[in-house]
Amino acid sequence: MADDGDGGVAWLGIDLGTQSVRALVVAGDGTVLGGGSAPLTGRREGVRHEQDPGEWWEAVCTASRSALARLPGVRIGGLAVCGTSGTVLLTDGSGRPVSPALMYDDGRAAGEAARVRAAGLSAQDTWALPKALWLIETYGQGQTYGRGQTYGRGQTYGQGKTYARGRITHQPDVIVARLTGEVPPADSSHALKTGYDLESKAWPYAMSAELGLLDGLLPDVVPPGTRLGEVCPTAAEATGIPVGTPVIAGMTDGCAAQIASGALRHGAWNSVLGTTLVLKGASSTPVRDPTGVVYNHRAPDGTWLPGGASSVGAGVLTAAFGRADPEAMDRRAAAFEPSGVVAYPLVSPGERFPFLAPDATALLLGEPAGDADLWAGLLQGVAYTERLCLDYLHHLGAPLDGPLTFTGGAARSRYWNQLRADILGRPARVPQQTEPALGMAVLAAYGTETPRHLHLADVAERMVRTRTVLEPRPGRTAAFAEPYARLLDELTARGWLPAPVAAHARARLDRDTAGS
Repeated sequence: MADDGDGGVAWLGIDLGTQSVRALVVAGDGTVLGGGSAPLTGRREGVRHEQDPGEWWEAVCTASRSALARLPGVRIGGLAVCGTSGTVLLTDGSGRPVSPALMYDDGRAAGEAARVRAAGLSAQDTWALPKALWLIETYGQGQTYGRGQTYGRGQTYGQGKTYARGRITHQPDVIVARLTGEVPPADSSHALKTGYDLESKAWPYAMSAELGLLDGLLPDVVPPGTRLGEVCPTAAEATGIPVGTPVIAGMTDGCAAQIASGALRHGAWNSVLGTTLVLKGASSTPVRDPTGVVYNHRAPDGTWLPGGASSVGAGVLTAAFGRADPEAMDRRAAAFEPSGVVAYPLVSPGERFPFLAPDATALLLGEPAGDADLWAGLLQGVAYTERLCLDYLHHLGAPLDGPLTFTGGAARSRYWNQLRADILGRPARVPQQTEPALGMAVLAAYGTETPRHLHLADVAERMVRTRTVLEPRPGRTAAFAEPYARLLDELTARGWLPAPVAAHARARLDRDTAGS
């Protein structure tokens, strides 16, 4: 069984985020014993978004050393690593990068995505499989990678060397290879957006061959929670993680955040609000969506984790207001409920959930009375999108009658949390610790010392602590019904939101967004 925190055993979770790497050391009772972080940089130009994979290892070394620096007598029982969903690169036979990493929202593979869909596979333009095809065409078919570019600790890859092909690799696999000294299999959670079938537990090899994916390009796949190996001496010296620490197969950052929220029982949902918005739920069966907007991960205990990722999120606040003080703006925004504007605040062009519209752009209906009114409109617009996501899930028949949890960086805003509960018309829990790294510590505990008759939810409920429970304020949900309906009308008129979905959402306006 996972240790209760009294025996000196703890678990390490590592989160490879967009802007930083975060490491947390967590005891079996959920006490955070240590933490560390290190920044990451990236390159954004239009639809292009890539990172240098060498930076990931540098940042992991810094973050893990900081997290473990002052923990004498604590034994690390295991570790797990999560990464951004859909981030992909090519590596050589030893696991070294031979291409840049195309990040989760890189949009250069739209043509390849069309080919994937024509071959009969579900794929959005930013999913890993289309981007893997783009990388193979660009770097893997006798093309030169590097040209003297330097990655990581001064190591230079490329130098005019030609690679006939590379292995399709997901973000955490690069780190696991460095930790264990061996090229690992992929976990099925990260492999999902590369085309892996979670129900048949196999790659669609016939369709893959039609797309030109040769033998050896696709990695072996194991379920999350599988033991992949142990920390090798070289990695231990670099990271401070003890030699022999078990390394457990992780999940995507969205799933990691869901584990950290404890939303793992049937009908429970976690809303992760950071730069963008991700909703992840738990179900005993997959939630079927013929459009591919909602897709299903699978937990290591066999339960299903349906969800989707929107391009709406808190990133619009940074873009619109720069370094404004969020708490001060929240206080001013409270005077505008509802705001004089109705917003669909996309962080970047194109929408993926609660509808699929590659041509969608941010919209703002009306003129704000000032900065505070605009701030309020953006906060409310994100919450309207969150409500529409739940309405769409209800339209698909997803179970919604369990608890709702708020996590992500925006969950630090008390005002926004309350506003979201008001607009959604349902209670919400906010955990003490909302980081995906905590979810990976939970998964590490599950994968190392948990009897198989227990579910992942059993371990999470021991290690996840609730900070507060929010109740919607009386009368506030009704106050936001008119602007929400106005947004539904506008999204439908623009051809982005299907009319049946809009009609379903309108029919639920006089109810809350729970299971009714």
